[in-house]
Amino acid sequence: MTSIFRRAMGPVFERLHPELRRRFDVGVEERRGCVGTGVMDRVWHSPLVRPFLLAGAARNVLVPDSGRNVPFRIENLPYVDSHGRETVTFVRTFELPRRTRRFDATMVYDAAGGRIVDFLGSCQHLATDLAFSDDGAGGLVIRSGELRFSEGWVSCRVPRLITGRAVVRESYDEGSGRFRIRVTVANPRFGPLFGYRGTFAAAYVDMAEHGVPARVKPRREQARL
Repeated sequence: MTSIFRRAMGPVFERLHPELRRRFDVGVEERRGCVGTGVMDRVWHSPLVRPFLLAGAARNVLVPDSGRNVPFRIENLPYVDSHGRETVTFVRTFELPRRTRRFDATMVYDAAGGRIVDFLGSCQHLATDLAFSDDGAGGLVIRSGELRFSEGWVSCRVPRLITGRAVVRESYDEGSGRFRIRVTVANPRFGPLFGYRGTFAAAYVDMAEHGVPARVKPRREQARL
């Protein structure tokens, strides 16, 4: 069995830089996780969405603060969730000037659809499908799809007018030996809403020894894909 990213990306995976392939080849079968540490040159948001970001921060969705030269950590650790699905954590920690913020996500592989569903936040109440492509130079581009909301018996699509689509661009800089990342969330009417950019170095961990700490797992795992 190969990693969920290799399975979901198909031929795109083989066009990535070798270090990007290594980074996204984390998985349960591979027994390997990835922990990145670095600095985000800038973390920003539009004043228009700060109230919504503050509300989302209670469940670790996006970041309602801004800053420059922000220490950063990302934990990509694979495990099998309570519904038997292979999952990889995407827990991003930002050491901002006023306080530490987290932006949590868990990427779940849908074997039936051959896709990755990105659950946002500590309770997985928001979800989106991800589309993967390469940038033609060994870099990876990830785009989010429509946003879905699930809370108790309520399940619905979030209108595009009041939400944003994310674009993640990640590459490997051979000169510095670091990964470069740029994330932008934008709305079709209101423009850019949130984002961050910077660099980080990656360390690989043996999951048989490291395990997955409870602090990076969601408090609730949503059954709906």
